[in-house]
Amino acid sequence: MKYVDEFRDGRLARRLAAAIAEETRSDRRYHIMEFCGGHTHAISRYGLRDLLPDTIRFIHGPGCPVCVLPIGCIDNAIEIARHPDTVLCTYGDTLRVPASGGISLLKAKAAGADVRMVYSAMDALALAERHPEREVVFFAIGFETTTPPTAVVVQAAEARGLTNFSVFCNHVLTPAAIQNILESPEVRELGTVPLDAFIGPSHVSAVIGSRPYEYFAEEYQKPVVISGFEPLDVLQSVLMLVRQLNEGRFEVENQFIRAVNRDGNRQAQRRVAEVFELRKSSEWRGLGEVPYGALRIRERYRDFDAEHRFALRYRSVADAKACECGAILRGLKQPWDCKVFGTVCTPENPIGSCMVSAEGACSAYYTYGRFRDGRAGQPTREEVIHVQ
Repeated sequence: MKYVDEFRDGRLARRLAAAIAEETRSDRRYHIMEFCGGHTHAISRYGLRDLLPDTIRFIHGPGCPVCVLPIGCIDNAIEIARHPDTVLCTYGDTLRVPASGGISLLKAKAAGADVRMVYSAMDALALAERHPEREVVFFAIGFETTTPPTAVVVQAAEARGLTNFSVFCNHVLTPAAIQNILESPEVRELGTVPLDAFIGPSHVSAVIGSRPYEYFAEEYQKPVVISGFEPLDVLQSVLMLVRQLNEGRFEVENQFIRAVNRDGNRQAQRRVAEVFELRKSSEWRGLGEVPYGALRIRERYRDFDAEHRFALRYRSVADAKACECGAILRGLKQPWDCKVFGTVCTPENPIGSCMVSAEGACSAYYTYGRFRDGRAGQPTREEVIHVQ
């Protein structure tokens, strides 16, 4: 396919890998965190680890908004869906994330709740227009990439006078999560998660630009390269980071110049600022409480805020004891370090969000056979009973 095959050329991939091997130093390791699950999947799908020297170590970051969505938010969404004459609309991956008691939105649907998968926020808005007798709620999740469309539907709902439409806002912000990781004891004090550099997210950066990452490069001396999702994108980004680290430079570089610039999409940013404001704190799965790491709907659009309309109260819920999603999202463990990975926990029977999401690290390792790189532990009988 034109404009895709060019970034999957095996010959060029081997040349890039050879250049990386030539420029890496044998007396050090290069610990690189890919923040976005799309990069994790590219690394696994195209076998990039097998092309690179052992001195390159990938650390998996938060991955995607489905992965970091805490159980309490899913519980709130199920609470909404169980209201009479209410339709809850959301994206496909969200439906299968386990919540309290092993239930999920998909299981709530099987029990009678009206839960529907949509491809866009506008699908939910159109449903509300077609069914004025029903309360339609869009369960909005996503990093900065999917936030502008949610802002658009809120404003469109107001313009069209829809009184039966609202949004349950669970949009989260990438820079806040990066700071949380860099300030964590594992990185800053204990050194149990050695972290030298970041492969920055591409779609997020198309909206916010590369400017927000400059603080991390300067303040924490961690170089960042914004990368596309194709294998040649990732390999070139690794080479750029290796060169920065070898030269003692700590800068933000943009490999994904075909879609990202320094300032991002100003029109999208304006839309988001009109509809949303920062939450002082929010819970992320794996990261805990993240200051100013999420958005909420402004008072100006309160009539379209499902939290207000349904008087939701958030309750934090711990993950299943056998699930290591939290540690994987922080870079403390690899998927194969989890005792239930590939045994009790599979894409058909996910125990944690990292196996549910199409961009989750566990899903990537399982789908592309990377679990063979390590040893998935065998769960005890008690752990199997607990997660079931």
